[in-house]
Amino acid sequence: MERVIFHCDCNSFFASVELLHYPQLRDVPVAVCGDPTSRHGVILAKNEAAKRFGVQTAETVYAACRKCPDLHLLRPHHEEYRRMSRVINAIYARYTDLVEPFGIDESWLDMTGSWHLFGQSPAEVADALRDTVRIETGLTISVGVSFNKVFAKLGSDYRKPDATTVIFPEDVERIVHPLPVEALLYVGKSVCRTLHAMGIRTIGQAAHAEEEALSAALGKAGRQLSRYARGLEDSPVRPAGQAREIKTVGNGMTFRRDLTAPEEIRAGLQALSDEVASRLREKGLYASAVQVVIKDPAFHSISRQAPLNAPTCVGRELAEAALELVRKSTGFRTPIRMLTVTAMQLTDTPDSAQLSMFEPPGKAQREKRERLERSMDAIRQKYGKHAIASADVLKNDIGLRGLEIQQGDEEI
Repeated sequence: MERVIFHCDCNSFFASVELLHYPQLRDVPVAVCGDPTSRHGVILAKNEAAKRFGVQTAETVYAACRKCPDLHLLRPHHEEYRRMSRVINAIYARYTDLVEPFGIDESWLDMTGSWHLFGQSPAEVADALRDTVRIETGLTISVGVSFNKVFAKLGSDYRKPDATTVIFPEDVERIVHPLPVEALLYVGKSVCRTLHAMGIRTIGQAAHAEEEALSAALGKAGRQLSRYARGLEDSPVRPAGQAREIKTVGNGMTFRRDLTAPEEIRAGLQALSDEVASRLREKGLYASAVQVVIKDPAFHSISRQAPLNAPTCVGRELAEAALELVRKSTGFRTPIRMLTVTAMQLTDTPDSAQLSMFEPPGKAQREKRERLERSMDAIRQKYGKHAIASADVLKNDIGLRGLEIQQGDEEI
C-alpha cells in the first residue's frame, strides 16, 4: 500500500495569531518582532502584505522598516502561539493518531490508514482539513500530500497561502524536479554553494547525479540528499510523545552590544554553556565534542568544532573548550554579535571514550563540578532560572540575564 503523508504548515503563523486580535491590520503590512528599540530585534514573522515589500524572517527590524516604512510592528506572545499550536494539532489528531509536530507551526500526518474515512481522495480530505482549521481557529494552513515526508513538505511550500498540493510518483518529474535544490529539506546555504559549484541547481539534477559524487562532496549528507531528491525518503511519522534520539544540544544568543573583550566573550560562552549543560543533564547525556558558531556585526559566520578530552555535561568544561575555539578563530580581535554553543557526539555513558584502566587526570574534579552544577539545577528548578549563576554572568551589561536564549536540539 502506498503511503499517504500530509504536511500541514500554518501560514504566517505568529503574524496570523496576532492578527486575530488586530483584525483592523489584516490588509496592511504587519511583522512580529522582538524589542524594536534593541539591536537584537529581528523579524520573527510577517503577513502576506509585508512579504510583498520583501520583508524577510530573521532580518533586522531596521532593515525591514527600510523596505517598508509603514510596517506595523507587533510584539510576540509565545504562550498564545503554543496554545494555538496545541489546538491545531488536536484538530489533526481527529484525522489520525500519527501526528508529528515539526516546530510550533508545522506537522506531518500519516493518513495512510485513515484518509478513506473522511473523503473520496487524499486531496479532498486535505481540503476538508484546511476548512476545519480555518473555521475553528480563524487561521489558514497549506497542505502537501505525498508518499513521503520530504515531498509532503515540498508540497506545503509549493502553493501558499491556504492551498493543497498533491505530489504522488506521477507528479514528481513535473512538480519536484524543476524546483531549486535548496527547496529540499535540510539543504542550507553551505550545501547549496557546494552543489552549485558542481553544476547542480535543481532537485532533478540532484536526483540524476551520481550518489558517490554527492557523497564525496558532502559526506553523509550527500547520500541523504541523493535519497531525498530521488523520493526514497521513508522515515516514519512519529507521534509527539514518542522518544527520539537526540543528536545535538545547542544554544545561540545575540548580544545587546558587540563583544570585544575576552572577559565578555567568556561570560557569553559561560551562559550558553550552562544552558547546554543543564539540558544535557536533564536528558542524561554527555558531550564528546563541542561546536561554536561566531557571527560578527556584518553577519559573517565562522563555525568551528573540536573533540573533548572526555564526555562531559559540565558547563565550565564546555565553556573552556568553546573559548579556546573562539581564541584560535579570532584571536579576540573581531567584535562578536552572536555566539552559538552546541554539544555534539552525544552519549549516555560518561566514560564511553575512556579506554585506560586508570582514572584519567581531572576525573575527580569533573565529578565534583558535575555534582555542584546538578545542585544548581535543583535550585533553579525550585526558585527560577535566574536564582543562581556565576558572577561573570550576573555582572555584565551585554544582556545575559534578561536576554532570551534561542535553544535548539537536533533529533535523529
